Amino acid sequence: MCNTVNSRKAAMIGCGFVGSASVFALMQSGLFTEIVLIDADKSKAEGEAMDISHGIPFARQMKIYAGDYDDIEDASIVIISAGAGQKPGETRLDLVHKNVNIFKSIIPEISQRNFQGILLVVANPVDILTQVAIRLSGFPEERVMGSGTMLDTARLKHALGEHLSVDSRSVHAFIIGEHGDSEVVAWSSANVSGIELSKFCEMRGHYKHKENADEIAQMVKNSAYEIINRKHATYYGVAMAVKRICEAIVMDEKSILPVSHMIHGAYGIEDVVISMPAVVGADGLETNVPIVLSGDEALKLKESADALKEIVDSLEL
Repeated sequence: MCNTVNSRKAAMIGCGFVGSASVFALMQSGLFTEIVLIDADKSKAEGEAMDISHGIPFARQMKIYAGDYDDIEDASIVIISAGAGQKPGETRLDLVHKNVNIFKSIIPEISQRNFQGILLVVANPVDILTQVAIRLSGFPEERVMGSGTMLDTARLKHALGEHLSVDSRSVHAFIIGEHGDSEVVAWSSANVSGIELSKFCEMRGHYKHKENADEIAQMVKNSAYEIINRKHATYYGVAMAVKRICEAIVMDEKSILPVSHMIHGAYGIEDVVISMPAVVGADGLETNVPIVLSGDEALKLKESADALKEIVDSLEL
């Protein structure tokens, strides 16, 4: 990473529900000493920066302010949450053209600056927009990632924790593929502190493995729709996912996280961005992590990737 990068500085582009909630989570985390908020509506960015700054006396000293693209040059992470939100009845893929057009105005602004840090895409559809960001920015692929299935995976762990009456942090399982309707639960590699999931289920008195698995997978996949129907947007869960990714980067943790990134050859998938576990550290993506998948899971993953690739290939970039 070049020496002009301030490892304790982040920028948030987009100050809607997700952007603001993410900055609020980051303010409390103590990871950064400086966060700049950028939005097409400057007064919105100023208002959010003021409001969040008033919590600093209860956290750690830092600077939070509204700025413009010139302020991103020395940031270590630029997070993009700007874009149209998902409305009731809309899928994440329905947002493609609206948000690709927004990215066509944002990404060139970033690449024109001497930005040397990590680009983290949070706007939906996150896998497609991460691929758009790679293409439009010209940045090395390891420096561009999306929040991917971080939130889906957290929802899965939460649901399994509730089902098994066990701490969700002891559940090790991934959702992979699209952050959306074609997502795949990697049941084959799921375990609870190293104990095979089906064995642990039986220890807790659950024997209907297929029925329970199908029910939990469906609940996780539909949870965003359920939340949107009730409160019109989801933002707290993804804000915590953003904080977790930033933590892995700033602390150079080499954590394995299911983020959106470019895949070259794994499971027969080529040149398409999907969510798969990867080692994440200070320089971004270090390596893809192959996990155990059944034949059916690998097939569904390939179908998920093919669906995304078809959409990306149809875009005019």
